[in-house]
Amino acid sequence: MRTAFHVVMILVTGLVMGLIYRSLSNQPSQNANLPGPDEIVHTTDVAPGTKLEPTELKIENTEPVHPVTDEAWLSRFELTERSGKTVNSEDLLGEPYVVSFFFSTCPSICPQQNRKLKELQDEFEGQGVKFLAISVDPETDTPEVLREYAARFGADKDQWLFMTGDLTYVRRIGAEIFQQPVDKKFHTERLVLVDSAGKIEGLYLWPEKAQFEKLKKSIKRLLADKES
Repeated sequence: MRTAFHVVMILVTGLVMGLIYRSLSNQPSQNANLPGPDEIVHTTDVAPGTKLEPTELKIENTEPVHPVTDEAWLSRFELTERSGKTVNSEDLLGEPYVVSFFFSTCPSICPQQNRKLKELQDEFEGQGVKFLAISVDPETDTPEVLREYAARFGADKDQWLFMTGDLTYVRRIGAEIFQQPVDKKFHTERLVLVDSAGKIEGLYLWPEKAQFEKLKKSIKRLLADKES
């Protein structure tokens, strides 16, 4: 009796397992909708199983990107002096000059720098050397503001020029002509010495005593060369 019961249980278990297997074999595979080895998929924003073509075959973009070509590199400049008159680089030919960058609201470095320039102005008064102070905050530094600022340092109107212009243009003058990185309310502590032919003789760090003294010697040499 017990043997017959075991036989029946084995048959029932086999029947149930067969039904389960048949049910599973009729369902789609979980991997049925995954891309096959020959399919290319670039996005999930399509219906499952969709085969997409490579994008490079549909978009014509064979040329590399090039930077925008700007106008020619600056070799001359033109700015507005505190008097309201326009001064350009051609007006300065024939005499050496020293270029500095500043802004009138600068609380510390600019006043120190301009005191150094006042020292140079006093030492070389009437000897045929000019000084150019170019503002890097033209929105604030109008000719009227520059006139008041220049008066604080006793700047001679003919020897020490205070100049302003469009900021983008001033950036280019600094970088392309005088080799100085300048931006709004930003400048270096270098004074640029230019000879009477308009060529840069050297760039001098005015806070460095040795360099400032060398600047004086270089100015004297350029003045002597001009006279010879």
